[in-house]
Amino acid sequence: MAWSLQTAPELSDLQFEQWNKLLEARTGVQVSAHQRGFLQIQLSRRMRELGIKHYTQYYGQVSAGMQGMVEWSILVDRLVVKETSFFRHRESIEFVRRFLQNRINNQSLDDSFEVWSLGCATGEEPYSLSMVINDCFELAGLEPYHGITATDISQPALQHAREGVYVKRKLEPVAPDERARYFKIVDEERETYRVIDKLRDRVCFSHGNVMKVSEMPLVKMDIIFCQNVLIYFRRWRRREILNELAARLKPGGILMIGLGEVVDWTHPKLQRVADERVQAYVHI
Repeated sequence: MAWSLQTAPELSDLQFEQWNKLLEARTGVQVSAHQRGFLQIQLSRRMRELGIKHYTQYYGQVSAGMQGMVEWSILVDRLVVKETSFFRHRESIEFVRRFLQNRINNQSLDDSFEVWSLGCATGEEPYSLSMVINDCFELAGLEPYHGITATDISQPALQHAREGVYVKRKLEPVAPDERARYFKIVDEERETYRVIDKLRDRVCFSHGNVMKVSEMPLVKMDIIFCQNVLIYFRRWRRREILNELAARLKPGGILMIGLGEVVDWTHPKLQRVADERVQAYVHI
């Protein structure tokens, strides 16, 4: 029987631990026991494509040299979680709108308004942020001067994000007026839409590993958006990452994380916002 038609071999306990340690060491993501099947399926699919029969052989390939790093970049795209949507947590996005509107009303904006979206995947989150930020500037009659840095570990996801093209189904969470103002149809038959250039030009998509925040340029941000990212890390690593992010906030800036993602973290320079709808911290 051809290898491509054979049933995927079972991951032994030792092999599962070996692969899990490699994934965590390189990405911070920890695969739980109930996700073992997912890991096995993704590994075996890639092994079939390469004609490799044994997990140990493939592990050796992705662990060694430059060629291994090239192969790892292909594999990690299949292993990291990229589930996202426009306005995935609308309350958090609307909090950013209110925060910026208050800055504009109080005339307390400093130069440009800088935002960082971590784990941006295929771009829906940073584009959602760009929509509400642009709304605020237009409502105030100001020339939009904001920039969004969007980072992710997956190169294919980033390429998709840069293109800014989405099928109609992906736009369901977008309000009709938002869709009319911020998207242009590119293919009526396939019902695909592209984010308008005015927004795309404001977002810089860059490769970045949240495990290596300390190695990224120390640029101060007004908003750091890190939602549905930390849940895949160990608790001690979550705290380390949040401490690094706190150092990148401007005075008065906001760090936004997912509700319940971290429950035991405090920082001497940050205070949690008194709003039960979001989990946000302000730099005091």
